[in-house]
Amino acid sequence: MLGLIGTPVAHSKSPAMYNYCFDKFDLNWAYLAFDVPAEDAGKAVAAIRTLHMRGANVTMPCKNAVIPFLDELSPAAKAIQAVNTILNENGRLIGHNTDGCGYTQNLRRNGVDVAGKKIVLLGGGGAASAIAIQAALEGAAEIAVFNLRDAFWERVSNGLKSISQAAPGCKLSLHDLSDRNELKAAIDRCDILSNATRVGMAPYEEQSNITDLSWFRPDLVVTDVVYSPEETKMLREAKAAGCRTCDGLGMLLCQGAAAFRLYSGLEMPVEQIRQLLYR
Repeated sequence: MLGLIGTPVAHSKSPAMYNYCFDKFDLNWAYLAFDVPAEDAGKAVAAIRTLHMRGANVTMPCKNAVIPFLDELSPAAKAIQAVNTILNENGRLIGHNTDGCGYTQNLRRNGVDVAGKKIVLLGGGGAASAIAIQAALEGAAEIAVFNLRDAFWERVSNGLKSISQAAPGCKLSLHDLSDRNELKAAIDRCDILSNATRVGMAPYEEQSNITDLSWFRPDLVVTDVVYSPEETKMLREAKAAGCRTCDGLGMLLCQGAAAFRLYSGLEMPVEQIRQLLYR
């Protein structure tokens, strides 16, 4: 048994993705989605142990909340203090993070390499941190993170300091997402604009962090971590403005392939699953 923990998860494509793989490789495994708020993360991790589950994927808002209840963290998960994959190795629960490599692999599949690029990253949570550290390690020149100045501001700031220590060659900075002038100036000089907030997914499907469409330009690459809906309002408007776009489904598939490799040692048939999910 495997599963997804977080909330909301009713829209998740993960069960279809993993159960397709289990059937393809003739594995007697099953994958379900469990709606778990952050305050119940400890109970969910205890259930993984009690039911002897092979593991679980973790989505918002539980990526940080599960950490105190795990036995070990991978280097990437430890650096950014965010977990999206839990692996049960004979009762020992190890937290991994495959979001970052999913993001960069999805870009490469669309002809974009982060090396030497300037990135504007909207959001400072678990997915954003994973993107930032992986992009920095792969040679991004600059990453400007824009997050709301809320209760998590200090945690985001400290996280960027940890990333800077791990990848000193990348210039990282933190800015207030509500400062529209500063945001526009950063987008004007960046190569890649990436949304790693919940804006664009239910119940915010008709919202976008970019409200002035003149900010989009044809040489700008625009990405989103949201995969339901398949094309967010931001991506739809960016594409109409001539931008190259990378959707959240591609990132989901690429990070899922990395997690599937951890669970089974097998390679996920990414293109087959993409067609399955589109159907």
